[in-house]
Amino acid sequence: MSDLISIEAVTSKIFVIRKKKVMLDRDLAFLYEVTTKRLNEQVKRNRKRFPVDFMFQLTKTEKDELVAICDRFNTMKHSTVLPYAFTEQGVAMLSGVLNSDRAIMVNIQIMRAFTQLRRMILANKELFKKIKEIERKYDSQFKIVFDAIRQLMTSLLPKQDRVIKGFHP
Repeated sequence: MSDLISIEAVTSKIFVIRKKKVMLDRDLAFLYEVTTKRLNEQVKRNRKRFPVDFMFQLTKTEKDELVAICDRFNTMKHSTVLPYAFTEQGVAMLSGVLNSDRAIMVNIQIMRAFTQLRRMILANKELFKKIKEIERKYDSQFKIVFDAIRQLMTSLLPKQDRVIKGFHP
């Protein structure tokens, strides 16, 4: 099952749009091996399963921004259809709508990818906190060292010679 699709391949298809981690309908359709049209048809038939916090349609500005950032969305450049973005819960709901063995297996991998991303974000937050603690702890000690270095440097600078008016060396 894990040979089906790698978690790295899935995570590369996760974007942050409107401060939410989402996957686009065309990427999901590719993973599920269905057309984007078919995926969206199933979603429209089961609209009650996809509230706004599960799925939303991108604005033209968001679509244009995505096309500008990612070369692989170049084919969307002139499309009049705005793509749909699915949150983690929306992707989970898709497995019930697209009832195939492939959809179930791909969905499991996608859920693993979202979980792995959450773990990485949490680990980064913890690392950031530890670095801040170390900075606070050692800043005062390093301040003393830097002050001492500055004093040494200023004492080593040549003293300004007294300039006699009218005479220039």
